[in-house]
Amino acid sequence: MATVAEHTHNKLRTVDIAYIGLFSTLMMIGANITSIVPFMMVGGVPITLQTFFAILAGLILGSRKGALACTVYMCIGLAGAPVFARFGGGFGQILSPTFGFIVSFILAAFVAGLIVERNGTKKSYVVAALVATAINYLLGTNWMYFAYKLWASAPDAFTYKVAWVWMMPPLPKDIILAIFAGIFAYRLQKVLKIIPIK
Repeated sequence: MATVAEHTHNKLRTVDIAYIGLFSTLMMIGANITSIVPFMMVGGVPITLQTFFAILAGLILGSRKGALACTVYMCIGLAGAPVFARFGGGFGQILSPTFGFIVSFILAAFVAGLIVERNGTKKSYVVAALVATAINYLLGTNWMYFAYKLWASAPDAFTYKVAWVWMMPPLPKDIILAIFAGIFAYRLQKVLKIIPIK
């Protein structure tokens, strides 16, 4: 029989719901940060902070609640709210070649949270953030490749290698942000103590 503590741990408290809503909102803002801060453009390509906030959600809220925050964000967008990058929204977004990156946020947050739940050292937080970034790139880029090959109109001479070449420009930024997310989340977790560390 589950103890009262275990039962309470499995239920979402009001503060948990507030944190989940907060990170869902941060992802909405991060998706279109260039509309607020126009100088965050590199070569005309907007820099989004969705991955950064998805990783933070997992590191700070833990695997279950972090993944739930990203799921809420995805569902709000699919319901029609313009919360995806470039103010995209609607169920039709599921056919977008880049939708795999949105799906990857859920898995990235879950894995990041799982790692730090098992080991709460600063190194583990940074490693968790980097692993989550790798998940984001692997799932998102492969989804994009197969989307272009199976149902979307692929550009001329599009190959698997080209798909990865497209992902190289934002990679240094995402690695730096992942390291920052790990360090920041480690320090913040010592204050908030939202997730139990083994």
